[in-house]
Amino acid sequence: MRRLTVNNVWRIMRYFITLSYDGARYHGWQIQPNGPSVQEKLQWALSTLLRQEIQVTGAGRTDAGVHARMMVAHFDFSGEWCGSICGLLDCIQLTYKLNRLLPQDIAVQRVEPVSNDMHARFSALARTYYYYIHTEKDPFLRTTSCELHYQLDFEKMNEAAALLLEYDDFGAFCKAHADVKTTLCHVTVARWHQTSPTSWYFEITANRFLRNMVRAVVGTLIDVGRGRLSVDDFRKVIEGKRRTEAGESMPANALFLVEVKY
Repeated sequence: MRRLTVNNVWRIMRYFITLSYDGARYHGWQIQPNGPSVQEKLQWALSTLLRQEIQVTGAGRTDAGVHARMMVAHFDFSGEWCGSICGLLDCIQLTYKLNRLLPQDIAVQRVEPVSNDMHARFSALARTYYYYIHTEKDPFLRTTSCELHYQLDFEKMNEAAALLLEYDDFGAFCKAHADVKTTLCHVTVARWHQTSPTSWYFEITANRFLRNMVRAVVGTLIDVGRGRLSVDDFRKVIEGKRRTEAGESMPANALFLVEVKY
């Protein structure tokens, strides 16, 4: 074993890793006892390449089947430190090797050193999700968008979505019996965008999200679009804070985490 001296010590460095993934075959981001997860695959790849046990912490916990165009995670690496650059990982080379080792449905865009007080989850200022729907059968959208055949009033849906910016308690859209300390969130963007005559996506940005929140919000907005709920009814759902009053949770395959801001 090499002796430690003043000029030759071991130092823990923190790194952010930015990645994307197709969540179709995973039981979400977080490690699960009953199936594969993205976190599990990433930790295995990092531990293999860096030859020490690596734990990663993600910016959020996407549910089973949910995709991410941008997920951020952090990990700590204990490297030998003997100056200003010794001990730093070669982030470009590590990114390349990770992409060679990880399965095809997980891709790393970059690895970068950050200060040790940066935290992938708690330092994040905002997260943005998109939920995609289409109203005409399309074989190329079936795994990434939700096919609906209702007549939807998107003007009313956007009017209802705008109400989300007026409230901060979203207990109505939180999965029942979820282990959360608070149902408070600050939503800054909530609107529908049309991308073709038969396709739309819902954009929502907040400082944090509750488990299942986005899919429950979309399901309730779909009820507004179908005429099952009025815009005023949607307000009452928010104010009631009861999950049983909100709409059904939409399928996971059409939901994407698209951005995390720090």
